[in-house]
Amino acid sequence: MTRHWLTSVLAAAVLSGCGGEEYEDLRQFVNESGNNLRGRVEPLPEVKPYEAFTYEAYELQDPFKPRKPESADKNAGDRPSQASDLRRKEALEAYPLESLKMVGTLQDKNKKMFALVKTPENNLYQIKIGNYLGQNFGIVTTITETSVTLKEVFQDTSGVWSERTSSLQLLDEEESKQ
Repeated sequence: MTRHWLTSVLAAAVLSGCGGEEYEDLRQFVNESGNNLRGRVEPLPEVKPYEAFTYEAYELQDPFKPRKPESADKNAGDRPSQASDLRRKEALEAYPLESLKMVGTLQDKNKKMFALVKTPENNLYQIKIGNYLGQNFGIVTTITETSVTLKEVFQDTSGVWSERTSSLQLLDEEESKQ
């Protein structure tokens, strides 16, 4: 029995050594870390009441259309004269200006310049200052060795007549072969 008793005392001594302060600092940290912690939720933001919007800009100018000064008569101004409606149209007025190509120039003994213009059908026309060209009432104003300058009068989408200067440039040798 003494043997049993001695064994139980030894076992108690061994077990008391295991339950010591080895993890005491960890237990203390866990107990203290929960102190002074309180969950705090921010309050919800204030909901503003809905305000209805009434669209009242129907009478204002459309911001996606180009602005032009309003005139009393939209067909007045730089509109081609009625005489241009009565004159016989020239052959090159049947083509858009973009489809015509300047391929050369000629000069007579009086130093007057003429331009050679090619149509999409490969027809060649000789033009001089004052001839009409293109579909926008274009009249030739200047001919140089490298370009033909003309004044066009056109009507935009709002019905206003406007004037612009356009030109045909002389083609390079490579472009004229096409």
